[in-house]
Formats: sequence, C-alpha cells, structure tokens
Amino acid sequence: MASAQASGGDRRLPSLTGLRFIAAFAVFGLHVSATKLFVDPQGAPGVLNYLFRQGATGVSFFFVLSGFVLCWSARPGDTMRRFWRRRAAKVYPNHFVTALAALMLAVVAGAVTFSAASTNFLLLQAWVPDEKIFYGLNTPSWSLSCEAFFYLCFPLLLRAFDRLPRRGLWPVTVAAFAAVCLMPLVALALPDNLHYWFVYVFPVARMFEFIIGILLALILQNDLWIRLPVLPAAALAIAAYFASGYLPLGFSYVAGTVVPLALLIPAVAASDLRGERSFLRNRTMIWLGEVSFAFYLVHQLAIRIVDRALGDRAWSDPAGMLVSVLMLALALAGSWALYRIVEVPAMARFAGRRTAPVPVAAQPVQAT
Repeated sequence: MASAQASGGDRRLPSLTGLRFIAAFAVFGLHVSATKLFVDPQGAPGVLNYLFRQGATGVSFFFVLSGFVLCWSARPGDTMRRFWRRRAAKVYPNHFVTALAALMLAVVAGAVTFSAASTNFLLLQAWVPDEKIFYGLNTPSWSLSCEAFFYLCFPLLLRAFDRLPRRGLWPVTVAAFAAVCLMPLVALALPDNLHYWFVYVFPVARMFEFIIGILLALILQNDLWIRLPVLPAAALAIAAYFASGYLPLGFSYVAGTVVPLALLIPAVAASDLRGERSFLRNRTMIWLGEVSFAFYLVHQLAIRIVDRALGDRAWSDPAGMLVSVLMLALALAGSWALYRIVEVPAMARFAGRRTAPVPVAAQPVQAT
C-alpha cells in the first residue's frame, strides 16, 4: 500500500485525540435533545435544541478526521491486508458488542426485523434507503457502514493521491469541497423520499469528506498548509455549526459546515507540530478522546436504558437535566468498559504486528 512520504508523517497529534470527543459529545447532545425528557418545551429543551440541533455535523467532522489521520499515520511497506485487518480489529468488535446489546433491547421492545438486524451486523445498513434499516438497532452505527466502505477504498485512494504533483493537491481538495456542496443539488434528481438518505447516509456521497481528510493530510505533510491559526479556525467552525441550522435541510448537516470543520483539523495538527500549548492535550481530554469511539457507539444505548428505566416520562427542567447527566455518566462508564474490555484486547489480539510503532494519540479516529 502506498503511503504519504513526509517528514511529519510519524509525529504525534494528541490534540486531534482530544478534539474527537468534542465531536462525539455533540452527537450525544443531539440525541438527548431529541428525547422527550422535559415537560416544558420552552425551558431547558429550547436551550439544548439550540446548542445541539446541529450535533449531526459531528459525523462529518469524524469522516474528515478519519481520512486525515489514516493518511497521516500511513507507513511505507504496509499492505492492504494488514491495513484492513487493523481496521476490522478496531471497528468490528465494538460494533458487534453494541449491536448485540441493541438487538436485545429491540427484542424486549418487539421492534426489530431480520433485515434490519442482518444488515446492521454486516455493516451494510447505510446502503439501504430505508430509515428502519440504516437507523435500525444501534442508530449511530450507520456511520460505521460508511467507514467500512472508506476503509475498503483507502489504500487505492492514497496510492492515487500520492501520485498527484504538489501543485495539484489544493485544486483537487477544492474540487472535493465543491462535490460535497453539490450533493444536495444532485439529490434533487431523486425521488423526494431519497433526498435525506442520499445526502446524509449514502456512503458514496459521504466519501468526499473522507477524501478531503486524506488530501488535507498530504497538504500539511508537503508544507502547503495555509497557516490558518487554531483560534480563527475554531471560530469559523463554531460559527458555521450554529449558522448551518438556518440552511435548507439538504445543506445544513454537511455542505454548510464541511469547509470550516475540515480546515480546523490541519490547523490543530499544525499547532501540535509547532509544540503550542492546548487544553486538548491535557490528560482528561486525551482519555476522553481515546474512549470516544466506544462512547459514540454506547451513548444512545445509555440514553434508551435510562429513559426506559425511569418510565419514559417527562420531567421538570431541573430533574430532566439530572436525568441527562445520568445518561452521560452511564455512557462514559459504558464506553470505558467497552474500551478496556473489548477494544484494547481486540486490537492487541487481532491487529497484528506493526512495522513501526504509532502513538495512541495518532491512531485513526472512528466515526462515530
């Protein structure tokens, strides 16, 4: 498998580890705000909705980040087989355990079909334009279906982009940004009931975000980065996050935020390479980032369990916020257990020997 040849390709990027938990937490906030926890829809629900209604953009961030870190940590002499084995060891054990837990909850509730269960366990659900399929069982795992497709294509994509001349990296990146922004317009040629699936779930449409991540890593490795500082990049990303909520639905979750979210990643990575101080590199943020993949897969199960255990009822604002905190606490506890009991042992057992050590903080990030 081809790999990016650059002086910075083996350096640690710990701030990206911390940053990925923020994206996972945005998705958690979205799912909590969608739960009917509160009696008064104008109080705490209004605040949560304002803060997290665009939490789905965290998935877009993960797709770009995944391409970026996979490219950044690629190494000479690696093979497709070893790469795919490492990705399977990283993703599938966590997915299998959480899908099994979701299946048991669904069986108890009497809300599961064979087609939903089978496609979810096989990570094929995002290819089926049916919400009962792609959001079946453990809802967040639809993005793993996309990631599985990205991983399948990654060795060939990296080989192709490695052959681009340096002067071609930015033009191709701009073209990939344009492709993402055009997806809602392409969707107009489809029946109305397929618009959302095509723009937000369809793996081929979401591939361009992954490609952008690869290209931005190559741009940084080839010393072509535009030197955008972290604070302005973060300000642009936050502004786009809130402003995108006022865009038409087809543009709000992906097209309206992809540019600033994508530019934030190399800005933070470049800051790490310069050795600048960042709260994202403190011990707590690194730990949260390391368990963020498990957290992403566990969090909605925790929300369902707490909600059902408390009787699926609505609460006053103070009580509802306490319930939300309980959901977060259970999600964090579950993600730590999944990380320590399943993810780490599976990587040690099945990932195979590495040709060169890669720091934990620089390992590829999963989507959600």
